[in-house]
Amino acid sequence: MSQGHKLRDILDRPGFLVLPGIYDCLSAILAERAGFEVLFTSGFGISASTLGRPDYGFLTATEMLTSIGKIVQSVKVPVVADLDTGYGNPLNVMRTVTEAVQLGVAGVILEDQEWPKKCGHFSGKRVIPAAEQVEKIKAAVQARGDSGLVIIGRTDARAPLGLDEAMKRGRAYFDAGADIVFIEAPQSMDDLQAISAAFPDAPLFGNAIEGGKTPLLAAADWQNLGFKMVVFPLTGLFAATKAMENCFAHLKQHGTTAGFADLVNFGQFEEIIDVPKYRQLESQFAAKAGDGEG
Repeated sequence: MSQGHKLRDILDRPGFLVLPGIYDCLSAILAERAGFEVLFTSGFGISASTLGRPDYGFLTATEMLTSIGKIVQSVKVPVVADLDTGYGNPLNVMRTVTEAVQLGVAGVILEDQEWPKKCGHFSGKRVIPAAEQVEKIKAAVQARGDSGLVIIGRTDARAPLGLDEAMKRGRAYFDAGADIVFIEAPQSMDDLQAISAAFPDAPLFGNAIEGGKTPLLAAADWQNLGFKMVVFPLTGLFAATKAMENCFAHLKQHGTTAGFADLVNFGQFEEIIDVPKYRQLESQFAAKAGDGEG
């Protein structure tokens, strides 16, 4: 069974999904170890961690897909990938989606921003005409074939064009074949309630960013509003940033990490990255003494 079909089986079950945002293989492994059934690759996180730059469209399609491919290979659970705008017109979207399917991606997000895009919670976003995005969604549906890839249709129109236009776009993208509707950056509970009321027949995707434009709600609150899933895309990145900032400040001040409590030790980290497995393989394939040619 493909990862796309696995994700569809999970979505078909009753209940609500919380997705952690991950940005590299280590964060993906940690999220899987924590018990999450589905992971989400954060374009913001990948840009910050690989380039040290904000989510301003600096990453190319190749860079993004390379990072996503490594992440998918590092875990067994389905991965939903942030694919920005699909990196061009409908033909470009077809290539992007085809490559995502080949990498084993379970779901993708495609947004309607102009390129270069911006993080959905940044100001100054601009969107393409809705009709253009409809064709890009249709192209993605065709390109996924029978892979089961889940397509999340995202609109960033709330900020530049208003909530009504954003909801119209969400409906158009759902009708074009998107499996899930994602209206980015609602600004209030009234916005969220209006979105829920407008889509009684469509699974809804929420985005929870600490300090972002949307109210930070608990999973039960999202579920009560009628949403199917919510992602916390930057939580891991923010937590890792704070932890490293504190650790490096301690090291600078004291010249040692002795007394800094929030660290795993060497042995614990070996377990996380599965060193025992590779030691066993190393032993299995090690040349035996005396087996060489004489």
